[in-house]
Amino acid sequence: MGTAQASLIGAVMLLGLIGVTVPGVPGTLLCWAAVLWWATSEHTSLTWGVLAGATGLLAVAQVVVWLLPARRIRDSGITWRTVINAGAAAIAGFVLVPVLGAVLGFVGSIYVTERIRLGGGHRTAWTATRRAMRTVGGSVLVELLACLIVAGTLLIAAIAG
Repeated sequence: MGTAQASLIGAVMLLGLIGVTVPGVPGTLLCWAAVLWWATSEHTSLTWGVLAGATGLLAVAQVVVWLLPARRIRDSGITWRTVINAGAAAIAGFVLVPVLGAVLGFVGSIYVTERIRLGGGHRTAWTATRRAMRTVGGSVLVELLACLIVAGTLLIAAIAG
């Protein structure tokens, strides 16, 4: 594999790592695609082993990402309707103001919905909003950690191989 191809694989991996933290970007899929590209270019038992390990780790991380918020959101008292509305607002915000709009739409929607639902003032709604953000933030951290482990393993295997 040439330097140009290795650089492109590294760029895809970096884009995937950044994408994990940006709503709407399939960061985990990009990280996996970088490992797949590398494995299909090299064709060694090491590369296929790294691909298999990355596939397993990222699959487990996705299961955790899907299960973790469900339980924590349910325990926090925030309704699923609030989460669905926030997701829709995040998508609309992303279309209107790329990247930043998704975050503002998500947070703003939760705040407004919880303020109306709870009937309290700013403090009550802001507490519920922070709780929801911590729940979602935990999922992002799990996904980011898995992708960082995959990226580190790819880097070590590429240097060793």
